[in-house]
Amino acid sequence: MTPQEIDAYIAAFPPPVRKLLNEVREAIRRAAPDADEAIRYRMPTFRLRNKNLVHFAGHTHHIGFYPMPSAIEVFSEELSGYKSAKGSVQFPLEEPMPIPLIQDIVRFRVAELTAR
Repeated sequence: MTPQEIDAYIAAFPPPVRKLLNEVREAIRRAAPDADEAIRYRMPTFRLRNKNLVHFAGHTHHIGFYPMPSAIEVFSEELSGYKSAKGSVQFPLEEPMPIPLIQDIVRFRVAELTAR
């Protein structure tokens, strides 16, 4: 069963992963205070102007961060030390979350959505 809210989603993880998920959530909140929270595609999602801003998710060995392909491309140099794909990046659980980078990416996405 998929949780219907982010608190329930995060609560399903072991405490160390919960801590990291909460760090990412709070970083996104600070970078996009006007965004709304939701569950989309079975993941915590922040939405702005009824559009998906970013998603994040807990996994066995990493936190997945899904800021859309445009952000991955723009921040490719900063993300070069992480496994990434067209619209996603993996932050390993055993490393500190790159909070300033996450916030820069979220601010980029906010600007991208508000410019449309």
